[in-house]
Amino acid sequence: MSLTAQHSLPQRAAYTDEPIFRLTVDQYHELIRSGKLTDDDPVELLEGILVFKMPKNTPHATATRLCRRAVEPLLPAEWFYDAQDPITLADGEPEPDGMVVRGRIEDYVQRHPGPGDIALVIEVADSSLERDRGIKMRSYARAGIPVYWILDLGGRGLEIYADPDPNAAPDPAYRRRDRLGGDQTVGLVLAGRFYGEIPVAAMLPPSQ
Repeated sequence: MSLTAQHSLPQRAAYTDEPIFRLTVDQYHELIRSGKLTDDDPVELLEGILVFKMPKNTPHATATRLCRRAVEPLLPAEWFYDAQDPITLADGEPEPDGMVVRGRIEDYVQRHPGPGDIALVIEVADSSLERDRGIKMRSYARAGIPVYWILDLGGRGLEIYADPDPNAAPDPAYRRRDRLGGDQTVGLVLAGRFYGEIPVAAMLPPSQ
């Protein structure tokens, strides 16, 4: 039986001043191995907390596929594109909507990619924009993920974050931030090398 089925967890936890018990990544993995967490449980581990994943509507799903179609053809043989699968960080295991990973798919049979394996993470933001600019950004910056893109569906643009500062106060952050409109292009840079330009519009679903 899944964790959500056992406990009927609320969609949003109540705010509290009480101490929160945070899971380690090893404890999270043990919940998965033991079957207490299953693929049917819509959660991911962020900063040691089990957080409900945002529901994905059809524009979100379309944008996730468009990101793959736009980025993947530019990748050299030593990188591959993955989507909605885990990255193992020191304090969590987010599942970004897209990422560019070093090596081959077969290199990750025994483990998920870690921060040193990732050149770019992409989150598609519809209802999740606040989370993507908050706990997700902190997690990626703390881990030293070099480049982070937020594809903002509501604002029809792309937010680009680079040069992570894990020790920034009050929270980990990126030193470089930019925003591009749907009529602009973004350069795909992996480990300091340029691989081509991508029109932002190519990643956005058609406006309704």
